[in-house]
Amino acid sequence: MIEPDLSGRVALVTGSAAGVGRELLLSLADCGADVAVHYRNSEAAARNVADAARNRGTAAAVVQGDVTDPDDVDALFSAVEADLGSVDVLVNNVGPFAPEHWEEMSFERWNAVIQGNVNATYLCSKRALPAMREQGFGRIVNVGYASSEKGLVAPKNAPYFVAKAGVLMFTRMLAADTDRDGITVNAVSPYVVENSDVFPEELPRGRPATFDDVSQAVRFFLEEDSDYLSGANVKVDGGWLPETV
Repeated sequence: MIEPDLSGRVALVTGSAAGVGRELLLSLADCGADVAVHYRNSEAAARNVADAARNRGTAAAVVQGDVTDPDDVDALFSAVEADLGSVDVLVNNVGPFAPEHWEEMSFERWNAVIQGNVNATYLCSKRALPAMREQGFGRIVNVGYASSEKGLVAPKNAPYFVAKAGVLMFTRMLAADTDRDGITVNAVSPYVVENSDVFPEELPRGRPATFDDVSQAVRFFLEEDSDYLSGANVKVDGGWLPETV
């Protein structure tokens, strides 16, 4: 079990009221981080996650906002800073998808997926950077998708594939742009996770990724000895090799 010492650190995980985001946040609380639970609409669920984090002995704040809106992003970061301090660890987990055929979805639907993945990652990272640079320490982990380096293209869920490829490119760019600042920027890219709504007929190793599989990869990038790793992408996919779709 990878357990970096995050005592005295503040971690923000976007979209952490449920699903993968919830488990990532609690795994960071297990490592001693004070945590900010972010939600857009699920306040009750977010407060339950914060209670679970406090039961682990750490401080927890609950923050609301639309991470595709610059004003909301500034406000939620300001709320975290007021309650817990500046963000040391940012996990950009928010990432909506759209399983329809690309020609059948509205522009609004397409745009929401692009914004929810790419723009949210950009806005939150940009807002976190000044404090990270000032203190000479920061860890940003972006949640991608395993197809980003494997060339999967499909007419269904197309904006999600496009957006996650953009997240990976942004990860690499930001890593290069912060290489002298004490900041690392990496990506963790699952394939099918245990809470997925749809499972393919065949899964690598006969099962989906567990929440802990994904959390282990995120925590790996937060280890003190991982400070030379930046711009990397760990695929949590069991060795999945996509066929032509």
